[in-house]
Amino acid sequence: MVFLFRDKSISGIVLLFLLLLAVHFHFLITPTTVLLDNNNGFINILLAKYIAPLNSSVIFVLYIITVFVQALRLNIALNNFKMFQHQHQTVAMSYILATAFFTQWSQLSAALISNFLVIWIFLKLARLSVAQTPKTLLFNIGLIAGATILAYHPTYIIILVVFFALAIERSFKLVEWVVLLMGIILPFYFLGAWLYLSNQFHKINIYLPDIHFHLPIQQATIWLWLSISVLGVILLASIYYNQANSARMVIQIRKNWSVMLILLILLLPVCFIFGNTSIEASALSLIPIAALAGNVFSYPKRFLFPNLLFWLSILIAICNNLLITGKLH
Repeated sequence: MVFLFRDKSISGIVLLFLLLLAVHFHFLITPTTVLLDNNNGFINILLAKYIAPLNSSVIFVLYIITVFVQALRLNIALNNFKMFQHQHQTVAMSYILATAFFTQWSQLSAALISNFLVIWIFLKLARLSVAQTPKTLLFNIGLIAGATILAYHPTYIIILVVFFALAIERSFKLVEWVVLLMGIILPFYFLGAWLYLSNQFHKINIYLPDIHFHLPIQQATIWLWLSISVLGVILLASIYYNQANSARMVIQIRKNWSVMLILLILLLPVCFIFGNTSIEASALSLIPIAALAGNVFSYPKRFLFPNLLFWLSILIAICNNLLITGKLH
């Protein structure tokens, strides 16, 4: 099956859409809901006020559109940056498959919506090493990062991501680090000014990070461990194939992959770090997971191993769909 996504064609896009519907067939059986996090940013407020009350069919359509657009956008971006030797659609395929690995990732949430902004940030970061006007680009990156944090508070970890990325992509220049920091601070400055002028400055704590180390799930089922195990195998194999082919990459591409690894390392444990979060918060890591998984699905010349991982992913998706519909416990 993987060979169907190893080229760039219109038929591949159609197959991606059909794959998305197939791995989320629970929508045909169980009413679709919105996962809400209390006091975790403006996106959550908008979801609670405008999206959650909608008919489940509308929420289903919104979820499908969100995942499909994000998958295609990420795939197109990595192809444009030539991060693989050949253009293909395995990144979009991996993104779609990964959304079905956990029941919390299979529903519309603030974390999933935030991935639009995280992808945007990565697109900006990937241009840093060749930017003609780096200060302007860095300020814009900081501005987007600050807005992303206000939109969904667990993305505070993005601050570390952008500074690590700057250290990777460019040689150290203090003025560039200051410009990036100014961009991050600006949205908070305007927020603080608005709260002060409206006599609500005492609410500023709502917008500060609630760092609270905890286990997002108290009782892990065998199905959860199965999902984690398969995902772990895919990631380890993906990193291996990425490193095995890194010698053929130009320095700029290797830097971009380093940024993607930083995204994975910092975004994956988000649900363990911030309070009022569960596994749905780690949906932020879908971006680096899918990007890296593109390696294991595109580089092997023989299809046996990629196909095995593909069908294991389909099995995980089926199990999680049955869990959502109550057919499996």
